[in-house]
Amino acid sequence: MDPRNHSGIPVFLLLGLSEKPGIQSILFRLFLSLYLVTVFENLLIIVAISSDSHLHTPMYFFLSNLSFSDICFTSTTIPKMLLNIQTQRKVITYAGCITQMYFFTVFGLLDNLLLTAMAYDCFVAVCHPLYYTVIMNPQLCAQLLILTWLISVLGGLPESLNMLRLSFCAVIEIPHYFCELPKVLHLACSDTFINNVVLYIVTGVMGFFPLTGILFSYSRIVSSVLKISTVGGKCKVFSTCGSHLSVVSLFYGTCLGVYLSSMWTHASQTGVIISVLYTVVTPMMNPFIYSLRNRDMKRALRKLLCSVLSSQ
Repeated sequence: MDPRNHSGIPVFLLLGLSEKPGIQSILFRLFLSLYLVTVFENLLIIVAISSDSHLHTPMYFFLSNLSFSDICFTSTTIPKMLLNIQTQRKVITYAGCITQMYFFTVFGLLDNLLLTAMAYDCFVAVCHPLYYTVIMNPQLCAQLLILTWLISVLGGLPESLNMLRLSFCAVIEIPHYFCELPKVLHLACSDTFINNVVLYIVTGVMGFFPLTGILFSYSRIVSSVLKISTVGGKCKVFSTCGSHLSVVSLFYGTCLGVYLSSMWTHASQTGVIISVLYTVVTPMMNPFIYSLRNRDMKRALRKLLCSVLSSQ
């Protein structure tokens, strides 16, 4: 098939992490294990929060939705990768590639916005404790959740819809294990100027404003902590927001690492390996961080485990 042929629907080939046949079985077992652990941990968080009435608070409401978003975020890429390794096929359809890019963007944005909502919750809890129940009422929490979903669903449309205007060669080899938007744009046979402008605008807006909100919230939190004279009071604040701050640092740290690496190195394989950090490692680590650093979550998980064991 002539790669210069632009007629018909293009065929996308996901080259994956490695083309060496000897390590395909190792990659399959590794990523299957990581995926199952990620799904199990996040489902455990959701069930623990749902079953414990003491955790029916705004922070855990957003945390359960973050866990759901992490499951969906990982599920947009890893199952297809595992299927390709198992069947020894690298093909993903044109429609499948566009769909994967869209939902990957949606759940990535949703993670980002939920972390922003959780930062606002921490800010209100620390800086306005007397008005916390009034400000963070169920109606506001529901409105914030609907808003995060709405922005995420709409925010993923410009980049994905603009892909439909591009033409591709007959066979497209993507040096990645999923259809990452910048890499697919780089392989287009038509002009991608408008697509790159849309990509930069969406990334800038959806990255700048949530991060600004998080930094503002924590600047006020730190200012309030410095005014607390007792060590016990500072520890209480840290226990309230420490887990969230760790998750925020992991999320933005891995994403920043990916984009900085793409600027400093032209080795596509390096970028692919680093992408594993925010597509697999971060969703897997989030429940681990919350269950380790949060006493309420530890108590809820122990209670859930005891109830399961006693029912057997």
